[in-house]
Amino acid sequence: MAAFEPKNPDYDAAATALFAGQPAMHTLGISLTRLAPGEAELAMDHSPAFTQQNGFVHAGIVTAALDNACGVAAFTLMPREADILTVEFKTNLLAPARGSRFIFKAEVVKPGRTLTFCEAKAFAERDGTTTLIATMTGTLMALLPRNPGAIAA
Repeated sequence: MAAFEPKNPDYDAAATALFAGQPAMHTLGISLTRLAPGEAELAMDHSPAFTQQNGFVHAGIVTAALDNACGVAAFTLMPREADILTVEFKTNLLAPARGSRFIFKAEVVKPGRTLTFCEAKAFAERDGTTTLIATMTGTLMALLPRNPGAIAA
């Protein structure tokens, strides 16, 4: 992966605060475990409350965690005044989400002024082995403040 220079020198505190401000991640028991410019890693312990009929963690939970990992990774490269919003993602489910712990790793592939493209992978840890269970590609948008003095076209 290419090394990226964050536009916000306090990217780590800003991205940590962004993650901390998301009740959905807390509800799912997902934590931020690693952060670097253009990278984020999240983790979640298994919970029967988030399984589907076969006992696997539901694909919607895996997708939510991957989406969030992409968002945090992209946010580390955005300007201080930016907020972030997902505009598109695609998830590939590769194996059943069964494990005692799940890791979600995202990295920025191409940062842009407004749109940032990311890739992410979800892993399940079970009985001493780690299995790739899903991948995601996502596009995130920097929400920048509007100029109140500008004339609308």
